Amino acid sequence: MSQYDNVSVVKKANVYFDGKCVSHTVVLADGTKKTVGVILPSSLTFNTGAPEIMEGVGGSCRVKLKGENEWKTYGDGQSFNVPGNSSFEIACDEPYHYVCHFG
Repeated sequence: MSQYDNVSVVKKANVYFDGKCVSHTVVLADGTKKTVGVILPSSLTFNTGAPEIMEGVGGSCRVKLKGENEWKTYGDGQSFNVPGNSSFEIACDEPYHYVCHFG
């Protein structure tokens, strides 16, 4: 799916790491919340509350989940799961466009 129809968008952006990650919250008709954003070239560490599925929709990244030793590469059309109350490191050499699915 290349777009979401019939959604509400929170106008104010979520800006993290001095602008290296910017996203907007999208609310679907059934109340489901997602964020749609981009991570600029950088190496960052994110903490999670709820479980997340990070879906790549452009670019690529390397990811290391908390407790793992190896980095894995993900690109356009690929996803990775992050447990709730955890963290992950992400490294991007190019802009990485994503949709974050919560829950």
